[in-house]
Amino acid sequence: MSSLAGTDLVLRAVREGLLLVLLVSAPPLLASLVVGFVVSVLQAASQIHDQALAFVPKLAAVVLVLLMLGPILGAQVVRFSQTLLAAIAWVR
Repeated sequence: MSSLAGTDLVLRAVREGLLLVLLVSAPPLLASLVVGFVVSVLQAASQIHDQALAFVPKLAAVVLVLLMLGPILGAQVVRFSQTLLAAIAWVR
C-alpha cells in the first residue's frame, strides 16, 4: 500500500471521527443550552439566583437526552469503531 493511500485513510478516519464527536455531543449540549436559557430567564424574572437552581435542571435534561438517544448514539460509535478497526486490519 502506498503512503498516499495510507495518509488518505488516516485523514478520512480523523474527519469521520470529528464529525462523530459533533454528532454524539450535540444533543446533550443543545438540551443543556435550551434548559439553561429557560432557567436563566426564569431566574432573572423572579430574581432568585441560586446556583443549584441552574445546575439541577440542566443535569436532568442531559441525563434524559442521553437515556433517550444513548442507544442510537452508541450504535454510531460502535459502527465507527468497527469500520476503523476493519480498515486498520486491512492496511496491515
